[in-house]
Amino acid sequence: MRIMKDSLSRQFFRPLGLLLFFVMFASAALAENSGQDAVFLRVANGPDQGYTIKVQGEQSGELFLADIGSLARAMRLGSVFDGRRMQIDEAFGSTVTSCILTEKNNFAVIGSAAGDSPIRVLQLASAPVFGRDRVFLPVDQACRMFTLWLGRQVRYNARTGRIDAELGSRWPSASLQSVGQLPDDAPPPKSPEPSAPAPDSGRDSSAAREKTVIDNIRIQSLANGAVIRFSATGGTRNASFLRADKSNNLYLTIENATGNPARLAKNYPGGVVKSISPMPLDSGAMQFTIALNIPSSSIKSSSFRYDAAKNDYVISVMNDVDVEAIHMTEKERRIQERLSHDVDKWKLDAVVIDAGHGGKDPGAIGITGTREKDVVLNIARDLGMFIRQKWPEVKVIYTRKEDRFIPLKERGQIANRYGGKVFISIHCNSTAGNRKVRGPEVYILGPHKTQAALNVAMFENSVITEEENSNESYKGFSDEYLIMSSMAQSAFATQSTELAQDVLRRLGRDGSNNGLGVRQAGFMVLWTPSMPSILVETGYLSNPAEEKLLRDRKAQTGVAYAIFQGLQQYRSAYESRMAVSSRAVN
Repeated sequence: MRIMKDSLSRQFFRPLGLLLFFVMFASAALAENSGQDAVFLRVANGPDQGYTIKVQGEQSGELFLADIGSLARAMRLGSVFDGRRMQIDEAFGSTVTSCILTEKNNFAVIGSAAGDSPIRVLQLASAPVFGRDRVFLPVDQACRMFTLWLGRQVRYNARTGRIDAELGSRWPSASLQSVGQLPDDAPPPKSPEPSAPAPDSGRDSSAAREKTVIDNIRIQSLANGAVIRFSATGGTRNASFLRADKSNNLYLTIENATGNPARLAKNYPGGVVKSISPMPLDSGAMQFTIALNIPSSSIKSSSFRYDAAKNDYVISVMNDVDVEAIHMTEKERRIQERLSHDVDKWKLDAVVIDAGHGGKDPGAIGITGTREKDVVLNIARDLGMFIRQKWPEVKVIYTRKEDRFIPLKERGQIANRYGGKVFISIHCNSTAGNRKVRGPEVYILGPHKTQAALNVAMFENSVITEEENSNESYKGFSDEYLIMSSMAQSAFATQSTELAQDVLRRLGRDGSNNGLGVRQAGFMVLWTPSMPSILVETGYLSNPAEEKLLRDRKAQTGVAYAIFQGLQQYRSAYESRMAVSSRAVN
């Protein structure tokens, strides 16, 4: 009886186990299919040439939605996506074209990337799906779109789940001017027989039969890449361009073309391009393999175009480098050369006097209403008078001679425009909540070393808020003007410090309690002058006694003469050193 029960149990549970196995297998297969996130793309770009690569996407019910960006990259097309619009660029033939997909739009717009060809419209069976920084289309619809746009066969085989793309020559009947439509049942255009030649539009039959000769290759090196020109003699030919592969090679194939391989083969010692190797093909085409010195992963973009004016076939390769850093280095080099030239040729034959503030900007205001702009204008005029009297051969340049507003940026530009050799900016100081601080100060351009120096610089720089379009006008200070200021510190630091010390010694007055000594801070007005530059704070209007002194006309003249005496001492010492150096050289 027990044996019979065991037998019955085995007969009952064996089919049940098999059933459970098949259910689990089917569920796993279904789960695998529902989670499909990629298909394979097989690309054929010539006889015995091609590659297989994955195209990303996602499953939506029974449809596989292809990631258009992934599909474009797999076919070595460039693409840009801004969240609402995707542009795909190709450069297989003589005309570079773009395909634009827009959110919630059933039409793909095709046109020349240069904007000089008619627009072509492809109607999609459904609008592309935008999401998660990607654009999706049903895979068969995406293939039909690429087929009609590129004039090359791109097919999806639902049975094998694979895309096949033939990216050789464009079909002769393919036209950018036609209007395409992509209904679900539309068969793709048929490819011509391999032996059928592509006619040259506008050429006679004899020109079509004659081979185009590639007679020269030129490379223009750029900061971020290179432009390669293949110069031709003869009719215009169809050409295919393949972007860099894993071997870091580009390929250009020009149909019905010839050339001297020994003369056209080139090796380059440096730069983006390593070598160019030509090879005649059995089909009558000429293929060029361009080996790069950089890995394909560092290529930002590569494209092909035909230059009809010069009959050149042109490849552009853009390297993924920091172009701004390269330009910045070159800019620093040019500025350094200019500053070195300025230092070598420097003669004190022109002094720029800058009266701070002015017009709608009163500057600091004393307790009894003394305005900084009025005090410093009088001192500036008096200083100029002393220079003209004592040094008639020296030119005096004022940034302002009357009560008017001059932007900070323009003050330095005036100094450079009129050939200034020394820049002296005159100001009055003020400190909130402390009426006891008094005494003159002299600053040079540089990073602030004390909070007090920073506060003074921030106050003097705040005038830019009074200027029109100040954000636009001063955005350049983060680039060339900051480079100029940094290098000016290095090129003229010794002269500026010496001038500041000479002036400060003459300006010192009894009762000063602000800590004598040359200070440095980032004054905007000192950023642009390409010469020794100082900023003189003649005293504190926030101190009642010093305000009374600074508003006195006689005292203002005395301050101006003290500045002149410091300048005079500086000039004498500097010219003596120049004379000694000149005798030593001679």
